[in-house]
Order: sequence, then C-alpha cells, then structure tokens
Amino acid sequence: MTSNVTRIRSFSILGFPGLSPQYYGPVSALLFFIYLAIAVGNVFILAFVASQRPLQRPTYLVFCHLALNDLTFATATLPKVISKYWFGDGHISFYGCFSQMFFVHYLGSVTSFTLLVMALDRFVAVCLPLRYAALISNGTISVLCGLAWLVPLPLVVAVVLHALTLPFCGSNVIAQCYCDHISITSQACGEDVHVVAVTSLCIAMFCLLLPLAFILFSYSSIIAAITKMSYAAGRRKTLSTCTAQIFVTCLFYLPRCFVYVANTVGFSFSLDVRILLILLYSLFPPTVNPIIYCFKTQDIKRRLLKKLRANRVGTEAKLSR
Repeated sequence: MTSNVTRIRSFSILGFPGLSPQYYGPVSALLFFIYLAIAVGNVFILAFVASQRPLQRPTYLVFCHLALNDLTFATATLPKVISKYWFGDGHISFYGCFSQMFFVHYLGSVTSFTLLVMALDRFVAVCLPLRYAALISNGTISVLCGLAWLVPLPLVVAVVLHALTLPFCGSNVIAQCYCDHISITSQACGEDVHVVAVTSLCIAMFCLLLPLAFILFSYSSIIAAITKMSYAAGRRKTLSTCTAQIFVTCLFYLPRCFVYVANTVGFSFSLDVRILLILLYSLFPPTVNPIIYCFKTQDIKRRLLKKLRANRVGTEAKLSR
C-alpha cells in the first residue's frame, strides 16, 4: 500500500498557474506593495495607539490585537510568493510548509476569536451602557484577547501534527500562493487522509462558527437597541461607534461564507479564480483595516487630524522664521 510513498523534502508554491511569465514582475511588485501597505498601515495603528494615552481604551486595544495579527499573517505568507515571481524561488522546505500552514490557520482562528471580543465590547457598550465601566476595562479586554490567542493554539497544533502523520505519495506542488491544510493534505495518501480532513474541518468550524454565532447575536441585539432609540441623532451617534467593527467583521466573514456557500451549491471556480478569491479574502482585510480604523473611528480620526494640524502649524511657524 505504501510502496509508492516518497519522502518529500520540499514543496513548490504554484501561485497562479495560468499566469504568463511576462507578468511575473508586475505581479511580484503588486504583492510587494500590498505587503508594504499592510506593514505600514498596521504598524502605524500600533504605534499611534501606543503614543496616544487617551486612545488606550478597550476598543482600541482590540484594534491593536487585530493589527498585530494582520501584520503577522502577511509576514508569514507574502514573502515566499513574492520571491517566487520576483526571483523564481517557489520552493519551500517540508517543515517550512507545515509551519506556514500553522500560521495561516492559527492566525485566522485568532482573528475570529478577536472579532468575538470586539463584538462583546460593543454589545456591552450599546445594550448595557450603565454597566460598561464595571464589566469592560483594559485588563478585561487584555485577558479576553489573550484567550483569543491562546484557545486556538492547541487546536491548530493538533491539526498540524495530525497532518504530519500522513504518508505523502502525490506531487509536491502546492496549488496555492501559500501552504494551507487542503493544499498539503491533497498530496497525501492512505486511509487516514479522510480522518485528518474531517478532524480539521470540525476544528475549523469550531474556530469560525462559534465566534460567528455570538457576533451575529451581538450585532443583531445592537441594531435592535438602536432602532428602539427615540432620537435620530442618538441612533446615528450610537451606530457610528460600531461601524468600524461591523466593516472589519464583514470583510473577514462575508468572502469566506461566499466561497463556502458557492462550493456547497455546486458552483465551481477555475483554479486561478479560486486562488485569487482566497488571496483576496486573506489579504484585502489586512490592507484596508487600518484605513477603516482611521476614518470610521471618530476618536482616532479626531486625534489624527489634530496631530496633523499641529504638525502643519509647527512647520509653518518654522518657515515664517
């Protein structure tokens, strides 16, 4: 049964299989600028919140955890696919591929649980405003975000170790821009492949659907509470405190749900389109989240504009001398 099993020493990142070599340079440059945008935007959020004491409150601490997660995800996935198209180096070691798979699924799970913490913060703020100060503090949020990082860790480690037990008899080509569970286990063989796939699916559903259930309950309760407000100005003000969170949550969940539903109803994508969709819902949120934080969050926008005005006044004063 296992006579054809070979020891794979490395994998080859396929990237976009239909991409013509003449576009390798532009694609690698585009991915490099996307990585720069993710790095600059999320480092800015971390540094700006750290430097502004009034922003060091529960809501913005959650933003910082998301920014750190987005930055780590981009660093774990983008450099290898950039090097494939820029330098022609698409090879990744066997254990390097499994390490990348760990970070891909672990960081995605952490994002899901962190969005749950964000929804909890807004739920208490809108639906239980008189108890917000007693229930939600920087310490409480730090503990909850710490749990968001801790809870998925043993689960994803178990998924990776389980996949490592499989024998590999397929090719070593990863039909993706980075290593993930499906692309790796598709190269495996043996009776245990189905067991590994089902186990990983159950853990993925736990890490994604459990937080999503609470998030839907939380924002449904928030919307219901807002509609019951008698003053239009109060409704707008309350809704404005949640818009950034709602945008960020939708960017994470909606594309994933779309791909899942499309596959469930039998709507198939070509390999290139599937890879592009996965890359979009993986990298688009980390790229635009810092913009959402800055322009959809009144406190950050106000303090950023205040700092820009102060810098402009200082520059004009120096020039006038």
